[in-house]
Amino acid sequence: MMARSAIITVMTKAAEKAAIRLVRDFGEVEKLQVSRKGVADFVSQADLKAEETLRAELEKARPGYGFLLEEGGEVKGDGVNRWIIDPLDGTVNFLHGIPHFSISLALEREGEIIAGVILDPVKHELFHAEKGGGAFLNDFRLRVSARRDLPTAVVGCWLPVAGSSGHEKILKQVAAVMPQTGGIRCFGGAALNLAYVAAGRLDGYWEEGLKPWDMAAGMLMVKEAGGYVSDITGGTRMMATSSVVAANDQLHHKLGQLLRKATPPAVKAAPKPEAAAEDPTKA
Repeated sequence: MMARSAIITVMTKAAEKAAIRLVRDFGEVEKLQVSRKGVADFVSQADLKAEETLRAELEKARPGYGFLLEEGGEVKGDGVNRWIIDPLDGTVNFLHGIPHFSISLALEREGEIIAGVILDPVKHELFHAEKGGGAFLNDFRLRVSARRDLPTAVVGCWLPVAGSSGHEKILKQVAAVMPQTGGIRCFGGAALNLAYVAAGRLDGYWEEGLKPWDMAAGMLMVKEAGGYVSDITGGTRMMATSSVVAANDQLHHKLGQLLRKATPPAVKAAPKPEAAAEDPTKA
């Protein structure tokens, strides 16, 4: 058995405790779905209960740390350490009884993600990573895939749900990427998709419109598995731009180029130069 660090142990225990009720609630959702009763409120409560459990466990283990919570917003802490939490990533899958969702936890220290845990409670898969320590699935070391060419690569993406924006843009991106790759998969749940890139199950992944809790742990997972992560423009401001492109070193640039060509980033007009201050000596 691989020895896990104290911080990964704390995060794992919190995620596993929250998962107990989440899995039980998932079974109830399946029954509600079959009986055609409304399930949205039930899922919302499952989400909230999982978040409450995670917060309570992490507060107990590390008093004073701050929080960025999907449901509860930001909670100020010591100004150095902050937990970034998604108690149920893949809500639509959960809602429909599809067993592909996860709990995602990340620890941010002085603005940098240093640890991450993504737990798939249905498949009993625990992805975890620490900065400089590698990425793991349960106790097995992860490496991104070694495929070098897009025609042999399977790439993941996200498709907008009803009522959200971005349909036209993602369709242009899919139309550009699909004929150049070995296939596109849309599983839902950004955290698990990024974990799958780290595990080599997906050769690449892209998504826009994300929140920090959707990608914080997963981005670290990919980097620690030897992969590359950027935003859609090719920059490193993923949290600020709410977008992510992840792949190995051979495919990352190629995938990013296809996406940027399909939907070029908006170019902001250069600010007008300020008028020079009048020199009072030249009156």
